[in-house]
Amino acid sequence: MIKKFPLILILASILPALKAQDSLSVHASTEKKKAITLNGYVSTLQTAIFDSLSGPFENENLIHNRLNFKAYISDKITVAAEFRNRLFTGDLLKLGDIYTNMIKEDPGLVNMSWNLINEQSVLLNTRVDRLWLDMHYEKIEFTLGRQRINWGQTLVWNPNDIFNAYSFFDVDYVERPGSDAARLQIFPSSSSVADFAIKMDHERKVTAAGLYRFNAGGYDIQFLAGLANSEDIVIGTGWSGSLGSISFRGEASWFDPYEDFPKTIGTVLATGGFDKVFKDNSIAQVQVMYCNNPTSLGNLFNFYSGNLSAKDLAFSRFTAFGQFTWAANPLINLTGSGMWFPDLDGYFAGLSLDCSLAENVDFSLIWQHFDAPVGYEARINLGFIRIKYSF
Repeated sequence: MIKKFPLILILASILPALKAQDSLSVHASTEKKKAITLNGYVSTLQTAIFDSLSGPFENENLIHNRLNFKAYISDKITVAAEFRNRLFTGDLLKLGDIYTNMIKEDPGLVNMSWNLINEQSVLLNTRVDRLWLDMHYEKIEFTLGRQRINWGQTLVWNPNDIFNAYSFFDVDYVERPGSDAARLQIFPSSSSVADFAIKMDHERKVTAAGLYRFNAGGYDIQFLAGLANSEDIVIGTGWSGSLGSISFRGEASWFDPYEDFPKTIGTVLATGGFDKVFKDNSIAQVQVMYCNNPTSLGNLFNFYSGNLSAKDLAFSRFTAFGQFTWAANPLINLTGSGMWFPDLDGYFAGLSLDCSLAENVDFSLIWQHFDAPVGYEARINLGFIRIKYSF
């Protein structure tokens, strides 16, 4: 464990040098792109889990630091390295290895996650969240390494996001998961792309697929096909456009075991939704999803582990979602959201307050309520208080 501490010390020692180099780059030429950039944030997130206000509370505190480095080797070559450093304290550590191993788990081909401190009352985890090399020449771009491959078009559920699906309920991972992958993009025109990618995870399962996206009638339309997790043939489509002042988005994917393809019905996920931005920057969203073969709702931690599969996004054959964000003023947003799971005779409800306290300092108050069978619980609440400084 002690051998891994030099990594943190090295990062701490190079930060001033990197900032100095950024400053020199700016003074050298206002037109020349910085050779190295650094940004990120530090946040503290206090979590409370309870079934009712009169019952016992489970509390956790998370101090989360993210460091994003980019090096512009030339006009055509970029290298990036991004790190998540998280310090956990609180009651959830009493779960022992079940919890600490979940935090440490790295779904990628290369294990780049380490629990530097793993004690009864404190856990420090550091993870290489992105590490990629990007090269482009004219209409061709190639990216190799840990990266996010975003094929989704909708806002809540993304059946087309077969490389790195994410959970709507995770409030503290805005960057979303990535993949250890190789990706080739060819841009025939300014409004079209042929996208090919292949990834391998820690179980040596392969996802390989191609996507073609183009614009027609004011809509971005895409088709994809490939192999998902060395198990399923996947075929999908997606679109995004507008109906007047309202955005209209949708996705659909069919997963079928390749050994029996196309003899079985497989799993179909289809979703569509509308969203509208009002003049005061308030936003309304609705989305529905259908799945012929929904997965088990499972344990609560599955919602926040970052290891979801695009095939396992649905817990009910039909799911409906609605959300409204009211921009009370330029510094304060109030959001209310809800999901309905008819098969489970349950629902989710959420409220949040986001406020800008000062330049680069944000405050969030979030409540999530599940009234559905989540693990052993039928009803559970999560409350979050976060203060975040971005740099």
